[in-house]
Amino acid sequence: MQQARDAAGDKDIMIGGGAQAVQQYLNAGLVDELRIDLVPLLLGDGERLLAGVNPELKLESAGVVVGPRATHLTYQRA
Repeated sequence: MQQARDAAGDKDIMIGGGAQAVQQYLNAGLVDELRIDLVPLLLGDGERLLAGVNPELKLESAGVVVGPRATHLTYQRA
C-alpha cells in the first residue's frame, strides 16, 4: 500500500483483486470507497465477498448504476 501511495502522490489509489484481497483491505481500514460490478455469471464455486469482514464496518450506499449486463454498486465507509 505504501508503494502505491508513493507512486500516486495526491491521486486516488484503486486496488483490484478477489474476495480475499478485498477482505484484507477492508479489515485493515484502508478502503474509503468500495465499487462492486455485479455480473450474473458464476465462475467456479464462487467466494463470499464480505465473509470474514469485521461486522462493525459500516458501509452506506453511494450509488447504483444498472446496465444491460451488469449492476454497478458503490459504497462508502460510514
